[in-house]
Formats: sequence, structure tokens, C-alpha cells
Amino acid sequence: MARVGLTADRLVAAAAELADEAGFENVTLSALARRFGVKDASLYSHVRNLQDLRTRLALYAGAELVERIAAAVAGRAGKEALAAFAGAYREYALERPGRYAATQIRVDQDLVADSPAMRRTAEVTYGMLRAYGLEEPDLTDAVRLLRSTFHGYCALESTGGFGASRDVQASWDRAVDALHVALAHWPR
Repeated sequence: MARVGLTADRLVAAAAELADEAGFENVTLSALARRFGVKDASLYSHVRNLQDLRTRLALYAGAELVERIAAAVAGRAGKEALAAFAGAYREYALERPGRYAATQIRVDQDLVADSPAMRRTAEVTYGMLRAYGLEEPDLTDAVRLLRSTFHGYCALESTGGFGASRDVQASWDRAVDALHVALAHWPR
């Protein structure tokens, strides 16, 4: 077999493409090996196992997502930042469904702590929320509220779960408005 220049980074990028094409659950070492025209065993010098590959993919996708969000919220505060954050989150989830699914897996907290992208996620998210005057433990609670709202909405939207005739974008905008009100009037 011809050498294909495999590296861990090339495998993760290919896994990201595969996840978007076929679904995160279909990202396997065998599928990647087929994509590169090599035997499965060729991948083990670059990733330890499937869990290692999926963890790397989660961190890769998380980095992409936070960079989109950071660019969207730059120079904004309050409701404008919240709307930009929410819009970038939703856009990524709908445009990159397999990568987005990867961001939802549980990753070892030591790896999260060592990841510049995950630290960037906290900086961007907490920075946006501090404009609402929130401090711990309210920051953590607000992050959980936003993540569960955004994720739930995107999960339902991506599977066609909203059957009413109301425009989905209009409902999203109202949800962001409601989150702004909740954050601005956070119970102290």
C-alpha cells in the first residue's frame, strides 16, 4: 500500500468530515482506514483507540465552535452578545451536525483543563455572562441554562421536531429574548 502521510491531525480532520457526512456514531477506525485506503492497524500509531479518536474529535470540534462564537461576540455586550453567541452556536450545530454531536460527549476533565480551546470556551462564555453582573455560582447555573436551551432547541430543530406552522427562526429569536430577560433579572 502507498504511504498516505497519516498523522493524528489528518485523522481527526477526516473524522470530522466523516461525522458530518455519516453521523458521529458512524465514526469508526475501520471507516477512517477505508477513507485513507489503509488497514485499521495503520491508524494505531496515531491514535490509541476509538475513544481516543472521538475525544480528539470532540476537542477539535469544540475549538471550531468556540472560535465561531468568539468572532460573533467580539465587541458586543448584553443582549447583542447573547444573540450573537446563540446564533453562532445554532449555526454550527445545524451546519456541522456530526462535529456538533462530538462536542456533546463527556471528555475527561484533565484533558479539558489542558485544552486551550476549552479554556477559551470558558473565557468567552463567562465573559459574555459577566456583562449581566453574574458571579459564581450563578455563572455556572447560567451556563447550564444556556447550554441546555441551545442544545435542546438545536436537537429538536435538526430532527424536524418543531411541527407547528410558526417560523422556527422567530421562535429562536423569542427564546433568546427570554434568556436575555432571565439573565438580566437573575434571582440574587
